[in-house]
Amino acid sequence: MQPRNMSMSGVVDLAAVKAAQEAKAKAEQARAQAAREGGTGAVSPADLVIDVDEAGFERDVLQRSAEVPVVIDFWAEWCQPCKQLSPVLERLAVEYAGRFLLAKIDVDANQLLMQQFGIQGIPAVFAVVAGQALPLFQGAADETQIRQTLDQLVQVAEERFGLTGLTVDPDAQPGGQAPAQPQAGPYDALLNAAAQALDAGDLGGAVQAYKNVLADDPAHPEARLGLSQAELLQRVQDLDPQKVRQEAAEKPADVRAQIAAADLDLVGGHVEDAFGRLIETVQRTAGEDRDAARLRLLELFEVVGAEDPRVAGARRALARALF
Repeated sequence: MQPRNMSMSGVVDLAAVKAAQEAKAKAEQARAQAAREGGTGAVSPADLVIDVDEAGFERDVLQRSAEVPVVIDFWAEWCQPCKQLSPVLERLAVEYAGRFLLAKIDVDANQLLMQQFGIQGIPAVFAVVAGQALPLFQGAADETQIRQTLDQLVQVAEERFGLTGLTVDPDAQPGGQAPAQPQAGPYDALLNAAAQALDAGDLGGAVQAYKNVLADDPAHPEARLGLSQAELLQRVQDLDPQKVRQEAAEKPADVRAQIAAADLDLVGGHVEDAFGRLIETVQRTAGEDRDAARLRLLELFEVVGAEDPRVAGARRALARALF
């Protein structure tokens, strides 16, 4: 199950990592706002399955995907396999008790959505998590396969995006509880300024904006992540990739050359190469050189994210290299 624009394996998608942090923040803000208003934010079981059309797609799918994974069932009245699959998905939506929201889209009435998702045949099932589209499966699938896919989906949504789902109250009235709207956080202006600076190519401005947040809140997760990303991009923006890689190949003992090559490896999506290069550098050096390679490796861990299994493996390899 490989999501679009999400970094679960392969290339490090910096935009996707940023989206994950934003989704976590929005989910936390929504829960906090509901608590401040004295409500539970609970929905009824009937609210877990909704019909969605083109007009309501942004509101009912994209916006809701910031608080709960939204599974989309593309179906049609004439589709016989759809009549077998849809009831299973509806039953599981209730059984999973808010871990995901099921959105049903009639393709005959919503041709544009079908085209936008690139659907060639139905039934087709997608998910949207924090605004990111994720194909799940197409055609018939048995319940065991469906459960396995849903289990993986809710795990990724919780671990990567902090989406713990909806609270379900059997006594709640259908449609009686509107989703809490996230409130502006104390650092939103600075974080927006950093994002705008990144979009404009002003890496120095982005670095400073993130540092301004961290000066007041050193543990702020989005600012820490953003700073590590911006500093990485700032380091590589003026490098000549061919020259750097040639120098690294010709001078394996040159720590600066290996560090620069590792930065380029990571930006290019070669995560294991970047980590392996620096771990080998740690193994063959001592003193200040070893410490420089170790610190750069820790900085690259921040860019990729502690939850990435490649980081966990590299941490173990680093420990072996050091001790």
